[in-house]
Amino acid sequence: MKKQLTFYFIRHGKTVWNTEGLMQGHGDSPLTEEGVNGAEKTGVALNHIPFVAAYSSVLKRTIATASHIIGERDIPLFHHQGLNEQYFGTWEGQPVDTLREHPEFQQLIKDPANYNAVSNRGETYEQLAERAMKALDDIIKVHNYGNILIVSHGHTLRLLLALLNGATWKNHRDEDKSVSLINASISVVHYDDKKGFDVEKINESRHLV
Repeated sequence: MKKQLTFYFIRHGKTVWNTEGLMQGHGDSPLTEEGVNGAEKTGVALNHIPFVAAYSSVLKRTIATASHIIGERDIPLFHHQGLNEQYFGTWEGQPVDTLREHPEFQQLIKDPANYNAVSNRGETYEQLAERAMKALDDIIKVHNYGNILIVSHGHTLRLLLALLNGATWKNHRDEDKSVSLINASISVVHYDDKKGFDVEKINESRHLV
């Protein structure tokens, strides 16, 4: 059967650790009031979209964001571990500003090909790319047509969207390949099993104003 799907990728709403400037990863802090408001505004912006299903990572901040977006609508919400944020190991919970001068942190944000997660025993971009793409493949296998809501995380979605737009995990953080995603922003990607992926928009945030 022919598959035609449209994915609405959402970064979770702002969290306490986002506000405090702490590395989050698999660490999980709750949404702030601003984060809840952002998720609700995203729900209003997408209220006209008939979603057949919604997916989030297994982390509470994406589950909460997805729930606020869905609201009272009858949309099934599933959780997939492959949509989790990149794992930052021993860096999680630490202030980003204190990590910024670390050579490996600079590789994390500027040189994905050479970031090996040695000092923090975390997850490389190659590992993240593999599991995120597998998660998307798993979702595609389940559905043949319709709109799918996916709520995930900053690093995961930035990499995934870049891959769908033709980049590689090694070069995806080049300025012309991706952007840092705003909390509760909307990115839209169409999928056709004959034509593949077509990125319509990335990091749409006008609804948050």
